[in-house]
Amino acid sequence: MKGSNEFDGWGCIPGLKLGSEGIWYANKAEPVSYPSEGNDQCFEIEDMSFWFQHRNACIIELVKRFPPRGKGPIFDVGGGNGFVAKGLVNAGWNVVLVEPGPAGARNAKKRGLQHVVCATTQSAGFKPGSMAAIGIFDVVEHIKNEETFLRHLYKLLEPGGMLYLTVPAFSFLWSRHDYYAKHFRRYRCKTLCHNLKNIGFKIKFSSYFFLFLLFIILIKRCFPFWLKGTSNHQSSNAEKNHIVKNQFLFRFLKAMLSWEIACLQKNKKILFGSSILLAAQKPK
Repeated sequence: MKGSNEFDGWGCIPGLKLGSEGIWYANKAEPVSYPSEGNDQCFEIEDMSFWFQHRNACIIELVKRFPPRGKGPIFDVGGGNGFVAKGLVNAGWNVVLVEPGPAGARNAKKRGLQHVVCATTQSAGFKPGSMAAIGIFDVVEHIKNEETFLRHLYKLLEPGGMLYLTVPAFSFLWSRHDYYAKHFRRYRCKTLCHNLKNIGFKIKFSSYFFLFLLFIILIKRCFPFWLKGTSNHQSSNAEKNHIVKNQFLFRFLKAMLSWEIACLQKNKKILFGSSILLAAQKPK
């Protein structure tokens, strides 16, 4: 495993207590902008979803190219059911899942993750400068005051610490799905990089990905949303959105996704897509 595996001192962190199921819990819960049933819905389809699988592949490739320089684990903050964390563990990294939702934390334990913290980084009481790397994968769009949150993560990182993130892209792709998921915004690469630089981060790499999904989201989500307005914010069928049964379409998607991985491996940016992938570093 890459990174140290020293977790014995967690009992000294004032904001955490160990539960009977092996999950560390915060002494107090904090509200989050995420559907209450969201983690359980995702848990049912993550292992079969082309979206979750490809996002994992891109994240793992990003971490390989820009690995943490410190000895500590990667803290997967707001990591839900631990699908990304488990992928990183399988790729050889030490990972701590930090998930405020009890359902997500329990699902992560079911998935086999050893180190699970059911808390926010604030309620857990982590010390400034204590983290070698932080991952926030489709998290920032759920935070109302993103600058305050990102500055908080910047303080938690040690000098030279790495930040990895993914976010949904382009405000013109806004649809009822964003309302249901309790998003506050979607992003452009240029704006996101500018905001992180203002905080103090050095951008190591940024790119769009899920190029083909940009067009599908426009047709399947945005056009109906523009016609019907905001009256219907109910969840769409998760299995229909994530599991491809048509073999021709599946082969097409596989080819497109393989091309995106090849671009990342060659340090080539993808100019458009429905999501953004980024690595940034706190200066030493």
